[in-house]
Amino acid sequence: MIYYANGSPDKSFSVTEIKEALFSVFDKIGNRKKVLVIPPDFTRFHSKAGDLTRYTYEYFKEKLTDILPALGTHAPMSDYEIEIMFGNIPKNLFRVHRWREDLVTLGEVPSDFVYEVSEGKVNYSWPAQVNKLLVNGKYDLILSIGQVVPHEVIGMANYNKNIFVGTGGSEGINKSHFLGAVYGMERIMGRADNPVRKVMNYASDNFAKDLPIIYILTVIGKDENNELVLKGLYIGDDFECFKLAADLSLKVNFEMLDEPLKKVVVYLDPHEFKSTWLGNKSIYRTRMAIADGGELIVLAPGLKEFGEDKEIDRLIRKYGYKTTPEILQYVQENDELKNNLSAAAHLIHGSSENRFTITYCPGYLSKEEIESVNFNYADLNEILKKYNPEKLKDGFNEVDGEIIFYISNPALGLWAYKGKFIN
Repeated sequence: MIYYANGSPDKSFSVTEIKEALFSVFDKIGNRKKVLVIPPDFTRFHSKAGDLTRYTYEYFKEKLTDILPALGTHAPMSDYEIEIMFGNIPKNLFRVHRWREDLVTLGEVPSDFVYEVSEGKVNYSWPAQVNKLLVNGKYDLILSIGQVVPHEVIGMANYNKNIFVGTGGSEGINKSHFLGAVYGMERIMGRADNPVRKVMNYASDNFAKDLPIIYILTVIGKDENNELVLKGLYIGDDFECFKLAADLSLKVNFEMLDEPLKKVVVYLDPHEFKSTWLGNKSIYRTRMAIADGGELIVLAPGLKEFGEDKEIDRLIRKYGYKTTPEILQYVQENDELKNNLSAAAHLIHGSSENRFTITYCPGYLSKEEIESVNFNYADLNEILKKYNPEKLKDGFNEVDGEIIFYISNPALGLWAYKGKFIN
């Protein structure tokens, strides 16, 4: 059911409009006694989910008893991040998703279904796991809040991914990431309907019907002043609601280029991107735009680690970002990768498949560390003198007679040239 759907590439919601839309839906669904909110974590700071959570608390007050940020395998939010993102909501309402311990398995998507939708690329069942709060908390309303935007693992982010990955466990996260990687990132990016989403939709339809989940989905874009604004707001409990948001996101967040790009410079905000686990969005979101033999330069002043999780960080350092055939061979030969398929998927995602070069300019990692995982290294301060984010604008720029394409935040979009995007 769709409770609310409004948005367009030219739309810019005011705070009043957002509250009116949100509160009208809450009025429509009727009185609720115990509410759980599942927003994204700080890695989705620009999603407007912090504001929407705050407005939701304003409406439900003491009936909103728990807020569970959808961490997936990310590190828990700090008090500072909670304050910046969610404002004055009492901190005692926030819960930490412990993805190794706090799990309930709702059911198993059968292996023959996964095999079929993956076109025979994988043959395993998939556990539909969620944080035990969703099942044991006795809520009469669960609000999943988040942004729909092109995504490397599942085509378009959010909807039931926020539940099954954001509050899921390592096995489900690992297997879904690996499914997406093996099927092919460039076949998935920007598509609402794909094998990973089909698996999660199966889980929603067959195992999660008794959970009172309503999705609050945002589409974020830039206005004429280059400011981030809410372009679309969609509230409902089914795939059709998500599909409407995804259709708008493609119009707002997907830039289709006439020609491939020879040099792309991407800036990673140091408050948001401290690891290549997150920072490799610079690769995922631009790979379909970069020419064969082209160059990607990543300005990463906050980069201090590869994986947020210590084990994943170790695996990245050990195996490095290599081509799909190489990583698949490693998976066959090494149990530690076989048992951590999300790490294996990440290594595939972070490779250019030797098609273009990737140069990282880190704030805190050494030249030796960067080169050990098969990226090129350049000194951040030296590169910033040439490519100054304060002087560059999103899109094409001329720097010392050279044409480059600049992206100030790769998390907000997807770029491709027409000859590369596969319909």
